[in-house]
Amino acid sequence: MEIDVKTALERFRMFIIYNTCLSLIPKGYLKDHTVFPERDADKGEIYVEAASKIELARIRDIRFVKAADVLGIIYRSKTGNTQLKWRQIRGNIGRLTGVASPNSIVNLLEAKVLTKEYIEEFLKQRAEALRPESQDASKTPATS
Repeated sequence: MEIDVKTALERFRMFIIYNTCLSLIPKGYLKDHTVFPERDADKGEIYVEAASKIELARIRDIRFVKAADVLGIIYRSKTGNTQLKWRQIRGNIGRLTGVASPNSIVNLLEAKVLTKEYIEEFLKQRAEALRPESQDASKTPATS
């Protein structure tokens, strides 16, 4: 599913945590809005672009970093089925764009990045796009 929404940095941070490391993130890091997971590109990239970053810990293939003034985040799932970019617009609000898998859609909803209404509107537009345009062609008068 194509994603193009404005969202708060904290909501996208929670999505990344839900999608990658909820079971292993220390509780203190979970509560600290300045701590983000990062991961190397060969394991499904998570990269935080920030004015400053300090590595706090490594747990399995995740690095936890403390970041200040986040400008952007690149997220790519291990499978490559989800590829998202968050870019700062102003303050902690940014634009999230890319493609998300069904599993990621569930976590985007859980993190309140996407709303139920957004999904319903997307599905409605998709159904309309797939509907044949020539359904009423038999009612059109023939020209001679």
